[in-house]
Amino acid sequence: MLVLGIESSCDETAAAVVADGKMFSNVIASQIKDHSKYGGVVPEIASRKHIEAIYTVLGEALDNAQVTLADIEGIAVTSGPGLIGSLLIGLSAAKALAYACNIPLVGVNHLEGHIAASFLAEKTPAFPFVALVVSGGHTNVYLAKNHHDFILLGQTRDDAAGEAFDKAAKLLNLGYPGGVVIDKMAKSGNPQAVAFPRAMKDSPDFSFSGLKTSLLTMLKKRGCDFEKSQLPDVVASYQEAIVDVLVEKTIRAAGDNGIDRIVVCGGVAANGRLREKFSAAAAARKIDLFIPPILLCTDNAAMIAAIGEIMLKNGHRDSLNLNAVSRWPLV
Repeated sequence: MLVLGIESSCDETAAAVVADGKMFSNVIASQIKDHSKYGGVVPEIASRKHIEAIYTVLGEALDNAQVTLADIEGIAVTSGPGLIGSLLIGLSAAKALAYACNIPLVGVNHLEGHIAASFLAEKTPAFPFVALVVSGGHTNVYLAKNHHDFILLGQTRDDAAGEAFDKAAKLLNLGYPGGVVIDKMAKSGNPQAVAFPRAMKDSPDFSFSGLKTSLLTMLKKRGCDFEKSQLPDVVASYQEAIVDVLVEKTIRAAGDNGIDRIVVCGGVAANGRLREKFSAAAAARKIDLFIPPILLCTDNAAMIAAIGEIMLKNGHRDSLNLNAVSRWPLV
């Protein structure tokens, strides 16, 4: 089934064509340069940029897949969770195309999309598996029984892991997006240089607000920014504190539930140190690890089309009254 996917939940305008679980195109228009000077995503700017990019991105996705709208058999669009203004741009475009071309439409949960990204890779997981969805807005661990049946095993009580990266980068004046900058700088630092806290060690849930406060307290005590020569050690240690708890608690969740398959997905899954430590920990415990390629970790439309195709094949259809929702938990 040839499915056109549309994603606009935050600051990437994306479209993709997927058929039978295979990706034929995946186009992403980034807004990083538009938001970098503010140190984070500005919702109003994001919405306007989506309007500017949406139809160009859609055209490129169809062209790259060498198909036309007449070939498309279904449209899948992110309808939540995310920024309402951003979601409405992609949703409006999807509904217009569905109406004009008489194509079935389905609204997709963004988190289900991230998990479904693992099925677009060469090595794909079998159900059940434990999934860590880790991004700027989410840090959740699920037991996935099938594409739509999840049990929540753990979640952040405050900041998401990606949010913790971005806030640290802002405190240290490193630029945006914080996770990318920190990941790159940390490669030349000592991850044991600073003893940052690992919160809630005995809980399946996460907390990163104390880690951020620890960094802020350190900055206040010094009375100035860190010297450039010290920054790699600081960010490497900060990153290690985040990575340690993500790996440890996900591995523990798999063991507690008798599962030997783990999926790690979402924007933070592109982090080099996270991928490295997960690979080592999974190999040591003979756990099958599935992490999508970096392009499929960050927000993209191929993952939306992938889960959308499954929904459409199962007979799911949404009406043109489909609306965007800012919050949409999987369970």
